[in-house]
Amino acid sequence: MDTEKIRIKDIAERAGVSVGTVDRVLHERPNVSPKALAKVKKALEEMDYKPNRYASALAYNKSYTFFMLLPKHESEAYWQEIETGATEATERFRDFRVSKKVVYYNRFDIDTFAKAMIEILRQQPDGVVIVPSQLDITRKYTEIMHAQGIPFVLLDSYMPDLRPLAFFGQDSFASGYYAARMMMLFTPNEKEIMLMKQMHNGNVASKQQENREIGFRHYMHDHFPNVKIHEVNLSLDEKRENYDAILEKFFDQHPSVHHCITFNSKAHLVGEYLLRSNRRNIQIMGYDMVPKNAECVRQGSISCLIAQHAFMQGYACIDTLFNAIILKKKVNSVNYMPIELLSKENISFYCHKNIG
Repeated sequence: MDTEKIRIKDIAERAGVSVGTVDRVLHERPNVSPKALAKVKKALEEMDYKPNRYASALAYNKSYTFFMLLPKHESEAYWQEIETGATEATERFRDFRVSKKVVYYNRFDIDTFAKAMIEILRQQPDGVVIVPSQLDITRKYTEIMHAQGIPFVLLDSYMPDLRPLAFFGQDSFASGYYAARMMMLFTPNEKEIMLMKQMHNGNVASKQQENREIGFRHYMHDHFPNVKIHEVNLSLDEKRENYDAILEKFFDQHPSVHHCITFNSKAHLVGEYLLRSNRRNIQIMGYDMVPKNAECVRQGSISCLIAQHAFMQGYACIDTLFNAIILKKKVNSVNYMPIELLSKENISFYCHKNIG
């Protein structure tokens, strides 16, 4: 029988129950006896019934609120692309009464993460997207969500011990390893390179950045052990107007450095300085196709960027919650994003809105 033409009345007749009972079973509503449930399920199996999940979800007339817990960020940042993708996904599902709320925390202050999670849980979310903090503090709240049956998706840093519904992000070790390989293809004779960090109290912003650096140094140790890596910290505690002086001093003292790398989305901090100072024999390699980075690539102070489809990640997180919670579909648990290299020649063709 064509499942598109199977009516609730047909199922009820086959099962020997009322139309109302079939409707409650199909929409997973309560007040169905075990005996009636068994009859309906047997009838559905015999008729090879495939429910129209979209139609069922629309008919259910329930609203859903998904929360996103993200680091505080500037307007032209990697996280803004994440938000834009999530907003587009939410707009796509608005007929299903899906809405999104974004809450922010300071990545260097675990207390702000805890306060944000408490506020999210207080509002009884249907699903949550989390950029995790430290494992122990994040686990405290993911265990609450497990106990309350609230699905959550991890973004950016994969922590399998937390048992998320899904994860979206790059394989950060592989990404750093790849970055080293690409850099040394460009500059195989370099004896010194500069690694730009942005730290606070000796810590970088995320586990992802730490793992990228581990992958990078692993490749360098194995293949270019004699290349010296100088670290420069454009501290988050320092006023931004002082960064130029820090960079000026470093490059004056290290004239042999012609290439730099950073594992965050702020390569433009060095790229813009290089343009202002007219140091055309130095370039930096970085991450994420944010507008300021893209402009430096076009002008030649950033050699290339490793992109990870921030827009797609934001979109996919909401899409995954929608499919799992509303359509009751099985979703992929681990979703590694592509590791893509953008240069002056191809950056204009990299469009963030490439959702199928």
